[in-house]
Amino acid sequence: MKSAHPDQRVTLWFQDEARIGQKGRVCHRGRTRGQRPPGLCDQRYIWVHLFGAVRPATSDRFALVLPVVSTEAMSVFLDGFAARLAKNEHAVMVLDQAGWHGANALRVPDNVTLVPLPSYSPELNPVERLWLYLRERHLSHRLLDDYDAIVEACCQAWNQPTPERVQTLCNYPYLQ
Repeated sequence: MKSAHPDQRVTLWFQDEARIGQKGRVCHRGRTRGQRPPGLCDQRYIWVHLFGAVRPATSDRFALVLPVVSTEAMSVFLDGFAARLAKNEHAVMVLDQAGWHGANALRVPDNVTLVPLPSYSPELNPVERLWLYLRERHLSHRLLDDYDAIVEACCQAWNQPTPERVQTLCNYPYLQ
């Protein structure tokens, strides 16, 4: 682990990726007893990947919509993330153990330290709750025409939750 400079401020971030596409997720909907609720279903397969990082203590967040998940895409995400940090800020980024998170070719900026979560423990990553919220409230039951429409929907969904909502969703008790 890289050591932070004495006058640097260390911040805790959580990162994850979500695949969003035309084949939308079905969620719960209110309905009248005895009737089926209306729902949209799309059989096409166009996807984008929403790379997101959240700082639960302050509800700060950063995201990029990228066409694939790969070591190169993760490097692009980390470069963009590191560029937005303050000069005296060192980010500790907690993430899962996906192959591209620990690849030898991954370029990790000097002001970021990656800390892997234990295997098979998505419940420890607060960003998972944000994905669930975005899918249920903003990305379900929609027909998205093409790649650009999916990217636009992801951007709109990411910007919808208020800072208070993000903090409520992501500030797990074990982080106190």
